[in-house]
Amino acid sequence: MSEQPAQRAAALDAADELAGARKLFALDAAVYLDGNSLGALPAHVPERVADVVTRQWGELRIRSWDESGWWTAPERIGDRIAPLVGAAPGQIVVGDSTSVNVFKAVVGAVRLQGDPSRTDVLVDATTFPTDGYIAESAARMTGKRIVPVDPAGLASALGPSTAVALVNHVDFRTGRLHDLPSLTAAIHDAGALAVWDLCHSAGALPVGLDAHGVDLAVGCTYKYLNGGPGSPAYVYVAERHQAAFDSPLPGWNSHTDPFAMTPGFEPADGAVRGRVGTPDILSMLALEAALDVWDGISIDAVRAKSLALTDFFLECVETYVPAGRVTCLTPGEHAERGSQIALRCDDAPRVMRELITRGVIGDLRRPDVLRFGFTPLYVGFEDVERAARVLSEVLAEA
Repeated sequence: MSEQPAQRAAALDAADELAGARKLFALDAAVYLDGNSLGALPAHVPERVADVVTRQWGELRIRSWDESGWWTAPERIGDRIAPLVGAAPGQIVVGDSTSVNVFKAVVGAVRLQGDPSRTDVLVDATTFPTDGYIAESAARMTGKRIVPVDPAGLASALGPSTAVALVNHVDFRTGRLHDLPSLTAAIHDAGALAVWDLCHSAGALPVGLDAHGVDLAVGCTYKYLNGGPGSPAYVYVAERHQAAFDSPLPGWNSHTDPFAMTPGFEPADGAVRGRVGTPDILSMLALEAALDVWDGISIDAVRAKSLALTDFFLECVETYVPAGRVTCLTPGEHAERGSQIALRCDDAPRVMRELITRGVIGDLRRPDVLRFGFTPLYVGFEDVERAARVLSEVLAEA
């Protein structure tokens, strides 16, 4: 760096077009670099949730299903998320956990694909464990075989036996960004369907679900979307598949006439088919309130800042940390990088504990990986410089 890191950080913050978004969040003096696990609290959410509890539930009670829009919340909030992942309205429904939605999407994709000679469900071998567990169970229940594949070799693993491929957009350990457009095209060329897990990309970078022809996708909302701990996940069903989408969990909320209470299931039209049971209203409406921070925000601007933050962090680490003390697992190429940096180091558990004690909040992936997530709406360049400097101080004491 031609300038000292601290001076450069101040200049970068002064030029940051997203700097004003930071005031929308409830933050303290700590450097919070764990938004890739749990996003920070938007400052207005407590008041909104208090209204849901005291007025909508406490005063209106059962009337709120209609008068407060509780019943339509899953689709309404899905349409709020849609622009952030490049989807037109009417294709995303919010509800249930990521795990439940992975199950719906994988089984639904197998049923959509429909060819019994296609015996294989390919799954990202480096996936977050739940995706692997659910995919294996879904494959077993549908008479398919689960085939773990390194995403780098996914295209060559595809073939006439492939029914569905489930891939993570960003690797949760390393922050590697996988090539959604080209892999989706390769999956389709093989006659299979593509299911993407967006947990570590939605709200951090452009996804382009519609533009790239993704079939189904799932994602959580408590990371870069800041929906709160355990906030409901979502499932995307491309419009072209909705009429044939056969959910393995046909609940009363996905019935064409839920209050008819008939014994036979008749699926509703559209993405509503992704619903199952009664929506978790308190956490769902907290998420809806949290999404207000995205008003007027360009996801392209978020991506540009994300890359600038991670570039600057790597530069600061190189400047401050003695050579050989950490190894970066995250790709240097922008096209292959999500919004986190993973550093391998000796004694990583102790290092992360000490970082947290000193006000730099990241997280650990055992046995030796330090993860730092960069949420562009509230992380600044001075935060980045401080984090790298404190890391160097902790390592110097080892």
